[in-house]
Amino acid sequence: MKRYWLLRLVIAFGFAQAAVSMARPAVSYRALSLGADERAIGVIAGAYALLPLFAAVPLGRRTDRGRCAPLLPTGVVLIAGGCALSGTAGSLAWMAAWSGVMGLGHLCFVIGAQSLVARRSAPAEQDRDFGHFTIGASLGQLVGPVAAGLLVGDAPGRGGTLALVVSAAVAAVALTSLWRVEQRDAGPRHARVERDAVPVHRILRTRGVPAGIFVSLAVLSATDILTAYLPVVGEQRSIPPATVGLLLSLRAAATIACRLVMTPMLRLLGRTALLTVTCLLAGVLCAGIALPVPVWALAAMLAVLGFCLGAGQPLSMTTVVRAAPQEARSTALALRLTGNRLGQVAAPASAGLVAGVAGTAAPFVMLGALLLAAAGLGARAGRGTGGTLGPEAAAPGGGAGTPTGAAGGTRAARCGTRPRR
Repeated sequence: MKRYWLLRLVIAFGFAQAAVSMARPAVSYRALSLGADERAIGVIAGAYALLPLFAAVPLGRRTDRGRCAPLLPTGVVLIAGGCALSGTAGSLAWMAAWSGVMGLGHLCFVIGAQSLVARRSAPAEQDRDFGHFTIGASLGQLVGPVAAGLLVGDAPGRGGTLALVVSAAVAAVALTSLWRVEQRDAGPRHARVERDAVPVHRILRTRGVPAGIFVSLAVLSATDILTAYLPVVGEQRSIPPATVGLLLSLRAAATIACRLVMTPMLRLLGRTALLTVTCLLAGVLCAGIALPVPVWALAAMLAVLGFCLGAGQPLSMTTVVRAAPQEARSTALALRLTGNRLGQVAAPASAGLVAGVAGTAAPFVMLGALLLAAAGLGARAGRGTGGTLGPEAAAPGGGAGTPTGAAGGTRAARCGTRPRR
C-alpha cells in the first residue's frame, strides 16, 4: 500500500510526458501551416526551453522550503493550457509564447515529482525509485510522437490543431493520479526554522553535483540528437522512414527495460561502476552509428545504446540528491534540469554546426566524446565519495530507518539522510 504513491506518480508522469511529446512535433507542423520557416521553427522550439532556464532555481528554492505536491497539478494545468492554446494561436509569436508555457509546466511537474521521490524514498531505495519514476517519461516519449504522427496525418494545419487539443486532454488525465501522493506533514523539517538559502555557487561546488548535472546533460543530449539525426542518416542510407521509426522505438523500449532491472544491476555492479560502464559503452556505440553498418547491426547497436542511456538519468538524480546539502536538494535538482535545458538548446546547435562541416555522421562522434567525458566524471565523483556516489556508505547503519545526525557529525547527516517514511 505504501508504495502506491510512486505508482500513481509514474502514471501521472507518463500522461504528462506523453502530452508534451505529442505536442512538440504538432507545434512544428502547425507552425509550418502558418508560414514558419526553419528559423522560426527553431525559435519556437527554443522558447520551450527558454522560460524554464529562468524559473528552475526559484521553483527549486520554493520546494526546499515547503511541500512538493502543489507543483504537480500546477505543472499539469500549464502543460494542458499551453497545448490547447498553441492549437488555437493565430500567429507564430503566440505559438512561441504558449510553447514556453508548456515548457514551464513540464518543469514545474518534474521539479515537484523528483523532489517528492527524493523526499519519500529511503536512501537505499532512491536508485530504484528514480529508475521506476523515469519509466513514466520513457513511456510518454515512446507513445507521444507516434500518436502525434497518426493525428497529424496528411493535413499539417488541421491535424496539428487536433493533435494539440488531444495532447491537452491527455495532460489533464494526469490529474486523476495525483491524489495523496504526498503526506500532509511531508514538508522538510528545516522549513520550520528560518535559514539562509544555500548559494547556487556552493551547490555547484559540492563534489558530485557537477558530475550528476553533466551526466544528465550528456544522456539527454544523446537522446535528443539521436531522435533528430537518425532520420537524416536513414535517408542517406536508403532506410525507409517506417524502419527508422521502429529503430527509435526500439531504443526507447530498451531504455524502459534498463530501468526495470535497475535494482539487480546496482547490486551486481554498484552505482559508480554502473554509471561509468553505461556511459562508456553508450559513447562507443554513439560513435559507432557513424559507421555504414547494415540495418540489423544498427538495430542491435541502438538496442544496447538505449539500454545504456536508460541508466544515466535516474542515477544522475540520485547523485545530485545525495551530494547536495539537505536544505537545498530541490534547488540542486532544479540546477540539474537547468543543465538539461541548456543541453537541449546547445547540443542541437552544436550538432548542426558539426554536421554542416563534417557531414551528418559527425554529430554521433561528438556525442560519443560527450558520453566518454561523462563516464570519466562519473568515475571521478565515485572515487571522491568512497566509490558509492552517495552518503550511505559513510555512515554504517545509516540506511533506511536508521536515524542519523544524533551526534551531529556524520557525513550522512550532512548530506540529508532521512528516516524512512
